[in-house]
Amino acid sequence: MNLTRRTFLTASAIWGSFVVGFKHSNALETNTKDVAKGANGLYVQPWFEDSFLDLNDELNEASANNQQLVLIYEQSGCPYCKELHKVNLAKPSIRTFMQKHFRVVQLDIKGSREVTDFAGKSMSEREFSRLWNIHFTPTLSFFPRDKSKVIGKSGKEAEAFRLTGYWKPFHFETVLHFVHSGSYKQDNLQSYLSDRVKALQKNGEKINIWNE
Repeated sequence: MNLTRRTFLTASAIWGSFVVGFKHSNALETNTKDVAKGANGLYVQPWFEDSFLDLNDELNEASANNQQLVLIYEQSGCPYCKELHKVNLAKPSIRTFMQKHFRVVQLDIKGSREVTDFAGKSMSEREFSRLWNIHFTPTLSFFPRDKSKVIGKSGKEAEAFRLTGYWKPFHFETVLHFVHSGSYKQDNLQSYLSDRVKALQKNGEKINIWNE
């Protein structure tokens, strides 16, 4: 069962301060480590796939490596994309978990590179992003492991889960576990987060979910 809409709406209502549009700029620039930029002006990670943007090929590669495909939509000059790279993706637990379990392909919502979608249709990154109703950056689209649920489909019909906007590290990492575990099929993100916090606290970990 695809809970993309319900889980996003539930979570955004509770953690609105973590998505695009939160106004406290002092949360930005919390990590001074430099992040590399690609030729298109997007921040990049060395473990992102150097992709030809044929999404069926990417889906097959992910499946062959026991991973899930995730598309990260970004744009040049996006401060929350920068925050994602400088803070979230700099955290070892997040970076390690993503590299192990997800095949990450980056798209530029204003880009001109050719993308071949799951139905075999080719278009520019800009056209593809518009067709999939991607309006904010960063946005992450996670796909199911079962290729039959993806091939030939478009947008949220094909996705396991969509994460829109910048979410702070603990919430972001929780989403990664939520998707990887398959909990998105029958659970909602709110209850999953609550259960994860309780489990970590039971193990003696001190967590400040609002600042981590």
